[in-house]
Amino acid sequence: MLTPGWVIAALLIGVFSYYAFTFLAPWQLGKNEALVERNEHISAAFEHDPEPLTSRVGADGSLGADAEWSRVVATGRYTGSDVLLRLRPVDGTPAFQVLTPFVLDDGRAIVVHRGWVKAENSTQVPAVEPAPTGEVTITGLLRADEGEHPNPPMHEQGYDMVYSISPAQVGSLTGTDVVSPYLQLLGGEAGVLDPIPLPQLETGNHLSYGLQWILFGLAAPAGLIYFLYSDSRERRRFEAEQEQLLLDDTTAAGSPDPVAPAAPSRQRYGSSRANPWAKAYDKEKER
Repeated sequence: MLTPGWVIAALLIGVFSYYAFTFLAPWQLGKNEALVERNEHISAAFEHDPEPLTSRVGADGSLGADAEWSRVVATGRYTGSDVLLRLRPVDGTPAFQVLTPFVLDDGRAIVVHRGWVKAENSTQVPAVEPAPTGEVTITGLLRADEGEHPNPPMHEQGYDMVYSISPAQVGSLTGTDVVSPYLQLLGGEAGVLDPIPLPQLETGNHLSYGLQWILFGLAAPAGLIYFLYSDSRERRRFEAEQEQLLLDDTTAAGSPDPVAPAAPSRQRYGSSRANPWAKAYDKEKER
């Protein structure tokens, strides 16, 4: 019979296993899958010549399927209106990242991530080299919209600043109608500052973590079953011992009194065949 303690343990383990299978393991395995896919796209981007930007961005301005991290080439003009991504470190260094709209030949515009500048005294904006004027051709990596940060944009030290890379937000601040993705400029391109380093092509420990959560989700109920079985076996052994002790006590209580030994038979002349030394011992006791 399960005690309240066992019932509570079973409920907690059930909740843990459910959470491990439905959230923790998929979370880590999903991160691993996303990193593997990202690494494949980055590797593929440098195995082929860059494609025209218009071939990877839809007519509606959306990012094409599997187009993130594609290496593309675009021709057009910088608007000269810089927006700063506020204090997002680069390799552990406090930095401002520079976002500038770029108007394409077809009239559309895309936000170009021109790189980063090191913050002075950790919070001050240094001099930012302006983007070149005139028509230029640039090559970069297509990146997906990060979405708007909950914190609103701010104007400080002469610049509009944002907390995430949202092309729509940058376009609104600069009065430019931009497409959904943005272009991360590569080193050596026109208008680039210090380029953002490419991610390391590694997946980390997410796969092993995901498999560990699956193992934990299986081990927890298995351990509970083992301890329940051990507890039940111990209870059965104890009950069997108690029954055996009770049976032994009952048997001992119901057995007849021991029979006294029969007196030795006497000879026809009145003597016994008993040891004569025994007679002497009996007489000694009678004294």
